[in-house]
Amino acid sequence: MAQLPHPSPSPDRRSFLAQAGAVAIGGALALAAPLAGLGVLLDPLRRKSGDGGAVHVAPLAAVPEDGLPRKFNIVATRVDAWNHTPNTRIGAVYLQRPKGRPESAPTVRAFSVVCPHAGGFVDFHTEKNCYLCPIHNSTFALDGTVLDPKSPAPRGLDELEAEVRGEEIWVVFKNFRPGVKERIPV
Repeated sequence: MAQLPHPSPSPDRRSFLAQAGAVAIGGALALAAPLAGLGVLLDPLRRKSGDGGAVHVAPLAAVPEDGLPRKFNIVATRVDAWNHTPNTRIGAVYLQRPKGRPESAPTVRAFSVVCPHAGGFVDFHTEKNCYLCPIHNSTFALDGTVLDPKSPAPRGLDELEAEVRGEEIWVVFKNFRPGVKERIPV
């Protein structure tokens, strides 16, 4: 006589719950690491980067009162989505105290050292009393305007917002796109 196959025993309820619990815990553990990594990767994107506010540049006494510009490095803390770098040189400016201003209300002008034509660095030539870009010999007056109408510079030097706070000079430092007539911050 042929034997009938034994019916497979029904799974034990405890063993089913144990296996289901193991699968749930294993799945949670398997997802924990990728989700934590994704959170770490995306966290800096929700933070604000640097505020673009004013940066202390120099004491007022460091800028001569004769109206001639003087070059100063801009040192600030750089903050982007992933990095925080303190005391980093981020650029340079020319500071100038216009002549004839009363000492009780000193003012300062700030110009970027970057030529608006090709992004080279301009120098101030005291013997010619003008700024000069050595790349294409563009010249700029003390007030930042283009001196030579044949100059390839599409605009004058970029003036930056400067403020005298007590005996200190603060500048809102920005870079602008070279080669275009409009002042477009980058």
